[in-house]
Amino acid sequence: MQQEEERVNNKKTNVRRLTEAEWEVMEAIWALGGAPSVRDVLEYAYPGGEKAYTTVQTIMNNLVAKGFLKQKKVGLVNFYRPTLSRDKAIRQETSHLVTKVFRGSFGALAHFLINSDSLNAQEIATIRQLIAEKERELERQ
Repeated sequence: MQQEEERVNNKKTNVRRLTEAEWEVMEAIWALGGAPSVRDVLEYAYPGGEKAYTTVQTIMNNLVAKGFLKQKKVGLVNFYRPTLSRDKAIRQETSHLVTKVFRGSFGALAHFLINSDSLNAQEIATIRQLIAEKERELERQ
């Protein structure tokens, strides 16, 4: 039922979403750069043989169908190039999370993270530095 609701909601907002397995494959493709083959992705992402060649091939073909990858055949080998950057995919996924869970409020997400007891002192210092940098950037505008 929940998956059906999410599928319908994704169609309504025209948001392309990645499954966990698709994220793994996309992470490998972004890390490898260029236009890797299925074999390249398999060897990089699953060096211990955790997934079969045909499984990775199916995932990559699904990513083509979803528009996340472009496929080019050279001889007998298919090569795949991402259609969006990792940063853009993260922005889309984060935006979806914020819309779904925090009613569109990034401030509510920040409040939740800060009060979740999952941040250590170093992470808090990093967040402070990022906020200060963003404030300076906004002041220059």
